[in-house]
Amino acid sequence: MRRIRFSVLLLGVLIGLSSCTGEDGKAAAEDQLLAKVHNKALYISDMEGMFPDGTSGKDSTVIIQMFANRWMREALLLHEAEQNIPGDLNIDKLVRDYRASLIRHNYEKILVQELLDSTVTDEQLAEFYERNKQQYQLETPIVRCYFVKVPMPVPEANELRQLWNNKREDLKPLVDYCSRNAEAYLLNDSMWYKVEDIAREMPKGTVTVDNISAKQDFSQRDDEYQYYFKVFEVKNRKDIAPLSYIKGQARKVILRNRKEKLLEDKIEAMYQRELRRNNIKTYY
Repeated sequence: MRRIRFSVLLLGVLIGLSSCTGEDGKAAAEDQLLAKVHNKALYISDMEGMFPDGTSGKDSTVIIQMFANRWMREALLLHEAEQNIPGDLNIDKLVRDYRASLIRHNYEKILVQELLDSTVTDEQLAEFYERNKQQYQLETPIVRCYFVKVPMPVPEANELRQLWNNKREDLKPLVDYCSRNAEAYLLNDSMWYKVEDIAREMPKGTVTVDNISAKQDFSQRDDEYQYYFKVFEVKNRKDIAPLSYIKGQARKVILRNRKEKLLEDKIEAMYQRELRRNNIKTYY
């Protein structure tokens, strides 16, 4: 059905092109030559699949003209490049190497999809962290904290103050309030955040990488917002990052190492198999 639709569309386009160029119409079944640049030619059949269903003949002509204009420039650039290939550039070898790389990459992808165990347990993460944590020194301070930022005038200000002061007993009412009214809030005391990210949400100089350790539990306001902030723990620059902060990064490294080991083992197994089958011979 798609080919039939394309043939019908082709007939309309050819008629339109003929009327635009002044040529006498030929049989619709013929493949219309659209453009030529040196020894490269563009035919209407090269554009099969480029016309959405319901495209009118007029719109199709516009699509063809735009495509042909782009094709001619690309073909011209390719021709110029071909005329200026350095004498020591082995195009055939580059093509063979690129083809081999594509084939290998595709097969490795299939192997990984079929064979890689993508489950990383908390125990494996902890073991990896203990072996490699010296590699995860912080480049910028991070903080565990609570933070709330509410636009002025503060809706139900007394309620917010009470919820903030009582947050140790039950956090859910404060979370519910913030989800309705706050512009920004952080209320997970197990999460780590960059100090600079918190600082961007507050008046300049309120919280910095230099004064964060001195901050405890405070509130303040300006003309636009009411702020509440409480620090639980700070890790400074060059401290070892906590596991919870680098967990996602660690998981990626574990999986990358597994992938490399999987492919190495698979290649070695193939090598040993083909040695046994006498399909590998050396002459050195």
